[in-house]
Amino acid sequence: MSESDILNKPLNETTPLNPEVLARPHQFNERLRQEAPVYKCPHTGMIFVSDYATITRIAKDHATFSNKFGLARSAGNADPKLLEIQQKGYPSVDTMLTQDPPLHRRYRGLVNQAFTARRVATLEPYIERISHEFIDRFIDAGECDFVEEFSKRVPMTVIADQLGVPLSDYDLFKTWSEAFVAQLSQMASPEEEIHSAELILDFQNYFADKLEERRADQRDDILSDIVHAKFEDERPLDMPEMLSILQQLLVAGNETTTNSIAEGMLLLIQNPVQHTKLKEDPSLLPNLVEEVLRLSTPTANMWRVVTQDTEIGGVAAAAGSMVQIRFSSANRDEKVFPDPHSFDVTRDNAKSNIAFGYGVHMCIGASLARKELSVAFKVILQRLDNLQLACAEEDLFYAPNVLLRGLSRLPIRFTARTD
Repeated sequence: MSESDILNKPLNETTPLNPEVLARPHQFNERLRQEAPVYKCPHTGMIFVSDYATITRIAKDHATFSNKFGLARSAGNADPKLLEIQQKGYPSVDTMLTQDPPLHRRYRGLVNQAFTARRVATLEPYIERISHEFIDRFIDAGECDFVEEFSKRVPMTVIADQLGVPLSDYDLFKTWSEAFVAQLSQMASPEEEIHSAELILDFQNYFADKLEERRADQRDDILSDIVHAKFEDERPLDMPEMLSILQQLLVAGNETTTNSIAEGMLLLIQNPVQHTKLKEDPSLLPNLVEEVLRLSTPTANMWRVVTQDTEIGGVAAAAGSMVQIRFSSANRDEKVFPDPHSFDVTRDNAKSNIAFGYGVHMCIGASLARKELSVAFKVILQRLDNLQLACAEEDLFYAPNVLLRGLSRLPIRFTARTD
């Protein structure tokens, strides 16, 4: 079923989890906001929330809307081969993303130091240097796949460096990160799920070894911070807890920023007037970052589990119900962002976006992501001009994913800026 077919049908004849909707959600989300901002899907029994005000209310109310959705999301998965692979590794535990206060706050506190404003500020020269280095590799060609050659490489290099693992293993990190994304997608085939599980087992074994190395040889990196941390000032973290935190840092510190950088480049290509404004007034760069985050919203959706019978916008929600809050819809809510689909680097409330979530679960790496985006686009504006797509716009592909959204590739052409 095509996107146009979906949009022409009544809401109850499809589902917000349709792969076409997940890949290109904006028009469908607009319908939800207009017709049913709190929508109980008859096909899934899940509740989908699409307006800014209700999403921010839910995100603040962790007592009623729990983040412990990990077990609920995987319930009923009994593929024997998949279970056999998983049993060879370390068990999944709830630490940050799928944990509630007060435990969530305690786990998060163990890694907060890595993402303080002061520590992030010290990374700016490093991020600028590697951004130039990656552009140096393709600038003479006048074209590249921007996702592969730049938007993946900058955040992956930064997070690998902060973790304290060798950049020679870049391809491994990228592969493992993509395996976690495939697992989150809830769109993978049984064969793809098994392959992802095998890769995640490799990830666990690799980082378990690295953590043991840091236990004996402490360094100035996140691996050392985690292995020598004391939970509630009493006990060290066990291996499953440490691996859970590292998994989240790898994905959150890489995939979301990758997708925002790529989407930002596409927006500049599609909006040359805005590109010109930025070249003429670089002071607009911080607002560019916020507008890119608003329109890209790489964590498009997130789950919550209802803990007690309640109602959401007049819709009954029984205890145990799954609720999806659609951040990408909130960031295009007409009641908050006038002309919400337009890209405007001078938008006066762009920073009101909730691309990093809202409430206690706001992304721990938000300050680092903003810094990477700001520096990356500063370097792009300095180095590249006459930006163009090197493919038809309809050929751009977003892999369907229940939680995350981003371009799979972005072929571009450009000229080197000489002024």
